[in-house]
Amino acid sequence: MDDSTRQLPGQAPLYPPARVAGRRPDLEPVRYAVRRVRRLRPVAVALPVVALLVALAGLWGCGDARTRVVLYSPHGRDLLALLETTYESEHPDVDVRWLDMGSQEVFDRIRSEKANPQADVWFGGPDTIFGRGAELGLLQPYRPKWADAVPETSRAPGDLYFGAYRSMPVLVYNTDKVAAEDAPRDWDDLLDPRWKGEILIRDPLASGTMRTMFGMFLARSVDETGSDAQGFDWLRRLDAQTKEYVLNPALMIEKLVRGEGLVTVWDLTDILLQKERGKPLDFHFPTSGTPVIDDSIGLVAGAAHPEAAKAFIDWVGSPEAQRLAAEKVYRVPARTDLSRDQLPPWAQDVLDRLVPAKVDWQMIEERGPDWMAEWDRTIRGASGS
Repeated sequence: MDDSTRQLPGQAPLYPPARVAGRRPDLEPVRYAVRRVRRLRPVAVALPVVALLVALAGLWGCGDARTRVVLYSPHGRDLLALLETTYESEHPDVDVRWLDMGSQEVFDRIRSEKANPQADVWFGGPDTIFGRGAELGLLQPYRPKWADAVPETSRAPGDLYFGAYRSMPVLVYNTDKVAAEDAPRDWDDLLDPRWKGEILIRDPLASGTMRTMFGMFLARSVDETGSDAQGFDWLRRLDAQTKEYVLNPALMIEKLVRGEGLVTVWDLTDILLQKERGKPLDFHFPTSGTPVIDDSIGLVAGAAHPEAAKAFIDWVGSPEAQRLAAEKVYRVPARTDLSRDQLPPWAQDVLDRLVPAKVDWQMIEERGPDWMAEWDRTIRGASGS
């Protein structure tokens, strides 16, 4: 039997929920047969039912002969469904399937499956977490056709992963509750007493974006003072302001929209999507600078479908796919060879307003896991907020 019906442990089916909810014409005879079986008397049909179920198993297994490409990704339904639909329309012999989870959860899952990989493509997350994956042998070399179109800093040693997009955390606020002139405009504004108990933070243990932000402060502390103590003190003060560390971004956004918190820090792309949908949210770029994250992609070591995975990676970084992601779901392309007039107006505006922060990425990669363990052990919730 083909494993198109199989679920990985503790997760939803590999094909997207939208597809699961839809109709599959190739399975309509199966549904009809099952309905007919349910109407028959149990005693009369006991043996035929067994034979029928065996036949149905065969029908289910032969319903889709396409080559699978399985993505593990934190990119969210909007981008993943867009790329799935577009790629499959251009490559009808390929079946793109994806699991959407936090970037740290993607790392943990690929690591746990190292002996028996279930994913073909690791799609999305800070390059620092990809660096940890590379050290553990979770990726295999592949240099995509677009490799030379991204900066050298976006290319991993050994061709193990490459930046596909740029992502950046921004200061977000509920526009129904907070005026633009009153909203935080820089990182230290989050420590203002007016925001005590009004800040929602995505749980950093599951979020590469928040780990990067926390790491920026700790690495800066080391660079400026020789110690991470100042950075931990800043995070301790932020904890005292924080109402809740929310487990997933969708819930965090809903809480912010409902006014259960007034301020958060989150990824620019998600906030632009929410604004487009009419949510009362807006943002400021931190005036002192925001970390600009290489949102990477790589080929999983031992991938079951390596050639199909390589072709998908090639397509993700192509000019057409980069422009598509920018126009439809607010992704900032990593390619530097796209002219300004090839980008949508929102992206041009971002490039004008963005102040990139100086970040010691190597230090975050090396010390990040220990820093987060210490934060979780000694700071999270210590203030009793």
